Amino acid sequence: MKKIYFLAVALTSMAAANAQVSFGNMQNQISRSKDGINVFDVQKDDKEFKGMSVDLGGAFNMDFQAINSFNDQPATFVAPSKITGYRLMNTENNFVLPAADMTIGAQLFDGVRVNLDIYLASRHHNDTYARGGYLQIDKLDFIKKDFLANFMKYATIKIGQMENNFGDAHFRSSDNGSTLRNAFVGNNIMNAFSTEMGIEVYYKRNGWVSMLGATNGNLNQGTQEVVYTAGPNTNTAVSPSILAKFGYDKQIDKDLRVRLTGSYYHNANLGNSNIYSSSRSGFGFWGVLNNNAYKNNGVDVAASYNSTSTPEATFNPNFKNWATSIMINPFVKYKGLELFGTVELASGGDKAGVDAKRTADQYSGELIYRFGKTEQFYIGGKYNTVSGKLSNADAKKVTVDRLESSIGWFMTKNIVAKLDYVNQNYKDYTQFVGNVPTGNANNFYGGQFKGLVFEAAISF
Repeated sequence: MKKIYFLAVALTSMAAANAQVSFGNMQNQISRSKDGINVFDVQKDDKEFKGMSVDLGGAFNMDFQAINSFNDQPATFVAPSKITGYRLMNTENNFVLPAADMTIGAQLFDGVRVNLDIYLASRHHNDTYARGGYLQIDKLDFIKKDFLANFMKYATIKIGQMENNFGDAHFRSSDNGSTLRNAFVGNNIMNAFSTEMGIEVYYKRNGWVSMLGATNGNLNQGTQEVVYTAGPNTNTAVSPSILAKFGYDKQIDKDLRVRLTGSYYHNANLGNSNIYSSSRSGFGFWGVLNNNAYKNNGVDVAASYNSTSTPEATFNPNFKNWATSIMINPFVKYKGLELFGTVELASGGDKAGVDAKRTADQYSGELIYRFGKTEQFYIGGKYNTVSGKLSNADAKKVTVDRLESSIGWFMTKNIVAKLDYVNQNYKDYTQFVGNVPTGNANNFYGGQFKGLVFEAAISF
């Protein structure tokens, strides 16, 4: 943390010492305020380059949660089960741990800027750590004046470790302290998010949107060989992730905007994560569907912190070998009325070394009405459902669905307060982990959580 403070002081001192260095004169930057809502991918502007300039921003949120959890596990288990003392944890109506981010950027040259994104406080690490850093190139004048100018007028190149651009849903989602652009508290149940080392090339012209990208396939960077002891892919290296997007985005008139995109992700040999298990900070609903310590056949079983293995009530299909996903996102905004949808079809290998295919499908729809002189108020509803097998050995698919509604007020462009109601249900989960009476109790057997979350978020 001290290193970040020292860096901020150093940047300030540098600006004071050198009159050519300014603050905030950034080109082609998406606003972190309310103005950045519904801005997707990358954008071009006509801001003049005024020499090297420094950008310093931040985001943080505070949530007050009042949520209760339920499931269908009995108060007393019958033979042959040996479970005694099982119950779900009680949760208080109280504040949860806040989250905070910092962004440090610089305009280095005409059409060239750099970004460093930092998690100051998150649930994944006790210490401050870098979320990613990347270079964005909108002109190639550093090679030669007007080099490939006709191409770069419509093109953008991003290089580094960054939030990889799969689908449009992540542009409307929460990420650690950055929750202002999300009209709700929760993200999609099956949350596609990753920050891998790679390159993305965009070409946007006359409403058409296209992007082609590739990453090294690693969330945590390293050169270690991936060794499978069985199956067709023994002793093989991690494959790159391939990303692509194509669509159309047009402001038809002053009242109507229409956007439709299709996105593609594929990794032939996964490394240390996949796009559905790469959110390191978590979001939304905390401490739900956890159990107190209990006994199974006389042996103590520790209290669990959410048996999904993620702390935010998401669904992870847990692909272990290969993964492919297609996402389709329609978006329509007519005056203050806004419709956004997600159709996501994912498939992957069951576990390391086994190529058997299974699938997980997600559907989501958001309807939001923004009103007021500057659309500073909104009311919205969202329905989201995911269905898929957790392993090929399972007899049938499980389903998770969520109904969410929210009202919000942008006090300024940088401050929002929202009140969110959530009702999430788990269907067709087995009563015991491993589907045997001698196994541990499954918290998601008939699972449900519902209640209210009040969230205040600031971003600048």
